[in-house]
Amino acid sequence: MAVGAHGEGDGVLGRSGMKDIRNYINGKWCKAVGGETFAKINPHNGEALCRVARSGEKDAESAIAAAKAAQPAWSDQTVVARGDLLRAVALRIRERRVDLIAAVAEEMGKAPKLAAGEADAAIEMGMFIAGEGRRYYGRTTTASMAHRSVTVVRQPLGVAGLIISFNTPFPNIAWKVFPALLCGNAAVLKPSEETPLSARLFCEICHEIGIPPGVINVVHGFGKEVGAPMVESPDVALISFTGSAETGRWIQETAGRRLAKVCMELGGKNALVVCDDADMDNAVNWTIQAAFSNAGQRCAAASRIVVFDAVYERFRNALVAATQKLKIGSTDDSDCGPVINEAAIKRLTSAVQDAVGRGGKVLCGGDRLRDEEHAGGFYMAPTLMEGVAADAPISRNELFGPVAVLYRVSDFAAALALVNDCPYGLTASIHTASLHRAMRFADKVQAGVVVVNGGTHGSEPHMGFGGVKNSGTGWREAGVEALDVYSDWKYINLIIDPGKV
Repeated sequence: MAVGAHGEGDGVLGRSGMKDIRNYINGKWCKAVGGETFAKINPHNGEALCRVARSGEKDAESAIAAAKAAQPAWSDQTVVARGDLLRAVALRIRERRVDLIAAVAEEMGKAPKLAAGEADAAIEMGMFIAGEGRRYYGRTTTASMAHRSVTVVRQPLGVAGLIISFNTPFPNIAWKVFPALLCGNAAVLKPSEETPLSARLFCEICHEIGIPPGVINVVHGFGKEVGAPMVESPDVALISFTGSAETGRWIQETAGRRLAKVCMELGGKNALVVCDDADMDNAVNWTIQAAFSNAGQRCAAASRIVVFDAVYERFRNALVAATQKLKIGSTDDSDCGPVINEAAIKRLTSAVQDAVGRGGKVLCGGDRLRDEEHAGGFYMAPTLMEGVAADAPISRNELFGPVAVLYRVSDFAAALALVNDCPYGLTASIHTASLHRAMRFADKVQAGVVVVNGGTHGSEPHMGFGGVKNSGTGWREAGVEALDVYSDWKYINLIIDPGKV
């Protein structure tokens, strides 16, 4: 992997011989003002991978000031010119795809094949958003007054504060940075403390392509120490956040007091329904992917599997058998990797134990893998449970790990009611051969994304993604809808005097 490509100190070896990951502010790599660092742990083996700048309020202020100073000149470029630069960034990501795959696999403990999919998703998002530079449509029409027409055009917001999750680091960066910059904003990115390598590599590429200093800045560290000052800053016009509903509520309250714009994607407790007319093999295959790929660390993961009574035993037995065949590791052919850290392991095992205490039954998995192959890593055995009440904590709280619960229902109406009886509403899936059931489900399910005969996960860069209820605040990321997040509308009246023609 290329490190320290610009001789500015990022990725250099510290005194311990460990890579030193620094902030990127105003086009330069720099240590945290206080000089503090923290260790990033490799989820695959529990070993320290690198040391990362532990930023604080002064670092956030420096990055925000750099963005504020750079934004006017950046917004003065035409949107086509900005799109062309972002296309160049996407193409350079493609050229450095091997580096990107290595970085994600290393910091996440992921199988390279999964990291490769994330690299490609980031490239596609960059290419799509860059193309919107030539489709940056407003609207022009007639008015009620004679000799007047009206037009609506997009305007940048200013400084965008971007706070992302760890689970798919490079796509998470691409989903926010590309549209933020296309719309003429400058950005301050606060990546997850678990994924510093991806953020560093993205900044390297932006630097190589010539994105002007200050237009994209990165401050590493912990949420309360560096994310909170971003949310509180009067110079940050927008906060775009991906993470927990608990943190999202604080951001909404805090940023709302200064009337800042807030876009949030807050996770889900997504349901996959298996009807009595479903293709069982297809339903099992998709359930395995939706529940356990990326170690279940997807906001769109399937954690509630709702099955018609008529096919419950058949489906359950097939699903358990398929789950027990999964390859667990970080090799290229593994199906389920580690979760992100020790705290995640403890949270997941505690949730399973609590569910068992409430009458739930573990069908497979249920605990940490402690065999020699997975020693030291944060591996949770892919877990299936049944017999859990719909109002139990494990049925209502997002776990963000490879744990799914099966629920038995009598019919379609009962399935729909159970799916909707949830504080979240991000994605949902139904497996059925009936067009009528599929369309009724799509119409009535309380979710922002619906899939028929597939998984609950998987999104396209040209389609808006987001949810309802506790899954978000109504905005959509990706697609042309993302432009509404990162821009405001300006309504202009054009009046002519016919006597002066």
